[in-house]
Amino acid sequence: MFVCSAQIADAQSSSLARADAIRIAEAFSLADHIGDGVWEGWQAAPFAILLITPKKDFLINHPYPTDDFQSEGVDEILGMEVFSRPSGTFSPRLLATFPAVAGVSTIVVGQAETTGKSSTMWVLTLLHEHFHQYQSAWPDYYSGVNALDLSGGDQTGMWMLNYPFPYEEGDVVEALYQVRDETLTVLSSEDKSASLKDLAGALENLKANVSEKDFRYLSFQLWQEGISRYTEEVVAKMASGGYNATEAFAELGM
Repeated sequence: MFVCSAQIADAQSSSLARADAIRIAEAFSLADHIGDGVWEGWQAAPFAILLITPKKDFLINHPYPTDDFQSEGVDEILGMEVFSRPSGTFSPRLLATFPAVAGVSTIVVGQAETTGKSSTMWVLTLLHEHFHQYQSAWPDYYSGVNALDLSGGDQTGMWMLNYPFPYEEGDVVEALYQVRDETLTVLSSEDKSASLKDLAGALENLKANVSEKDFRYLSFQLWQEGISRYTEEVVAKMASGGYNATEAFAELGM
């Protein structure tokens, strides 16, 4: 799937920082190791990345670089051509996936140091975001999302992050906690039927405390982000049970 990483060179022809290249190469290598072991067809999903740094945005593994990007040559660590443009379009703290370049679902991510993540957590975050690329690759994803009528006219997908859900309203917070507690009870209870009824009641209470549109958004995010978080946890467990990180990645510190 990717041309990178088991043996990592010390030199590179692009201006991509060595540590950034090593982390991205590790994410590609881990994705190859996981393959379709979590989700059937995941390996075929695009894995385009836009890395945001203070001076440049680096476009990596993208099939259709737009004219605002210039080739940096083939990066010797990644073993693939890297493109760049001046920074300033997106925040260097961003961790998101949306059609950022040429309509292709692209992971837009700041550097590990800027986003406050260790090398290991940064790589796992890329796999989390890569699952979003798998979700959006389904033929009916965008039509289904558009049918939710939540974007407010935003065509970039940023509404998914910026939607004004009433996170801080007291009744909503309390209702969310109740759903969380009842969900945990279902998972640990032997009497599933009784606990599922309590969970259904908690969900109805939550629904009563938000607008119909807000509940649509919440339901969408429970699917989109909830399953991605689950996938991230499964990938971490799979990686700890037989995956060997490259020496160069280990030298960065976990």
